[in-house]
Amino acid sequence: MIRVILPQHLRTLAGVDGEVSLDDQEQPTQRTVLDALEASYPALRGTIRDHGTAKRRDFIRFFACGQDITLDSADDPLPEEVASGAEPFRVVGAMAGG
Repeated sequence: MIRVILPQHLRTLAGVDGEVSLDDQEQPTQRTVLDALEASYPALRGTIRDHGTAKRRDFIRFFACGQDITLDSADDPLPEEVASGAEPFRVVGAMAGG
């Protein structure tokens, strides 16, 4: 089981409380986790990634095991701790403004 923690506004949009659980994946990546998340919660399509290009939206960050993996390749395997469900994959809305 892969655990995903979403920011509050995306949890509200998806209609979930707390973290989301996704089915196990062999060698999960950012791309496969986000594909599974959008398939399970269609209301999230286009909120985390662009509809056409599937590129990460500005002001969205990804974390695994306390490390910012936003700029890593979307096809790099996630850490074993995330794949096993011991640690969550976090989607974070970045802060901006002044």
